Amino acid sequence: MTDIVEKTAKELGIHYETDVSMALKTSFKTGGNAEMMVYPDNTTQLKSILKVCKSNNIQTYIIGNGSNILVSDNGLSGVVVRLSNNYSDIRLVDETTVEAEAGASMKALCMFCLEHSLSGLEFAYGIPGTAGGAAYMNAGAYGGEMKDVLVKCEHLDSNGEEGSFEGDELELGYRKSAYSNSDYVITKLVLKLKKADYSDIKALMDENLGKRKAKQPLEYPSAGSTFKRPEGYFAGALIEQCSLKGFTVGGAQVSEKHAGFVINKGGATSSDIKKLIKHIQKVVYDEKGVMLEPEVKFLG
Repeated sequence: MTDIVEKTAKELGIHYETDVSMALKTSFKTGGNAEMMVYPDNTTQLKSILKVCKSNNIQTYIIGNGSNILVSDNGLSGVVVRLSNNYSDIRLVDETTVEAEAGASMKALCMFCLEHSLSGLEFAYGIPGTAGGAAYMNAGAYGGEMKDVLVKCEHLDSNGEEGSFEGDELELGYRKSAYSNSDYVITKLVLKLKKADYSDIKALMDENLGKRKAKQPLEYPSAGSTFKRPEGYFAGALIEQCSLKGFTVGGAQVSEKHAGFVINKGGATSSDIKKLIKHIQKVVYDEKGVMLEPEVKFLG
């Protein structure tokens, strides 16, 4: 079925690959192969791919850097659309307004704001995903979240039609937005920031990155925080209280550095990771009466 997508990609000069290892495209470093992956460079190309997939009932997956997903060991049939470095322009609209394409990395976006002495995104320095992914889940850390600076998102619907949400329409809440579990594909973000002193911005960015390195198991493949913070609790603390720190299933482990992270200690499969996540949920619910909700998205 993906032959028609391949034909379209060739006609439009869109880079694509077939039989792609998802272990090489995700931060967990696990998962089977994707039948096809396309890398559109612009919204026109993205529209064409979405339209041809929709009209031919081809399963479509949209990913960025793959930093918050767990792909099945059986792989993905259909088409994976990757919006990453190929879809990553960042520009200044006015003194305090920044536009970023969805595939721009959060690191690049934070550095752009620093270079223009714009404050408000320091909390996000070190978040490994893309700007689109950060908007999709209203990413946050160290007392800040995308909600504080995000004023508008442009998107395509599953038919490839353009639209946008702004202000309250974005429905930004804890680790969710109007885009969560929808068919919309974020293409561009508009951020409103504040002018500040370069050295103050840099100092806060460095401080936040230092906290990440000190507290998080960045030396191992993971998808960041595995679970959302349950109301009134901290997921990592609950998991540690249940004596699960260091618990393993195959090559997957509850990090000994931070219990809120499930890591690929070495040779883990997606099945190992999924089984460990389910085990953590069961034990924490049985012992604490709290059902942990994964931040990780399961594909396939």
